[in-house]
Amino acid sequence: MLDSLSRLGLEVKYLDPASAFYGDTLAMTELRRDEDAVVYAAGDTELVLRRPSTVPRGGVHTHFACSIPADEYDDWWDRLDGRFDLEEHVFGDARSLYCYDPDGNCVELGQTDVSGPGIDGVFEVVLEVEDLARAESFYTDLGFEPVDRGEDRVRTRLQGPMALELWEPHLGLADARGGLHVDIAFAGDPAAVSEAVGDAACAVETVEDGVRIRDPDGHYLTVTER
Repeated sequence: MLDSLSRLGLEVKYLDPASAFYGDTLAMTELRRDEDAVVYAAGDTELVLRRPSTVPRGGVHTHFACSIPADEYDDWWDRLDGRFDLEEHVFGDARSLYCYDPDGNCVELGQTDVSGPGIDGVFEVVLEVEDLARAESFYTDLGFEPVDRGEDRVRTRLQGPMALELWEPHLGLADARGGLHVDIAFAGDPAAVSEAVGDAACAVETVEDGVRIRDPDGHYLTVTER
């Protein structure tokens, strides 16, 4: 139903400092820009930095994780240390560093099995939700599967084309928060997705080559033909 993450949209107040962070500091390749948005390549995923001038706006204070080759991790730490207040967490054999962009998004760079060089994909996005059970039901209907839950059930981790974390309002690792009105897009089967969400979606509209859905928490999910 959903094959791969094709876009993550972030809301930024000003393009210049956001571009300096993602384009210069994180060395991401710029794909295109206009007066209201700039798009970078994160592997096969487009990272869209968008001023609040349209709908969907892009997520605010979104926590998301980017893939880097395992053997580049120490170099990234040295590159960012001193310029940012870094925090590290270890998950099994993999390490991740956390820092914040100029608009308050918590960016994780995690060791994964990618070729690189540099950032080579987005493997996790965190959404803030009002009702965890409702949100979990919505996304499991789209093919995501629960793999982990918080002890006090403030969060659920789902696995699908990428990891999707659903958080009720709280501070996570590195004091990260789930994003609000996050804009994510997938390659997949638009008709199957529309049928799966049914009346649970707040809105379903046709867009070029697919559909755009607004989930019960106001996040935007766009699905375009594979």
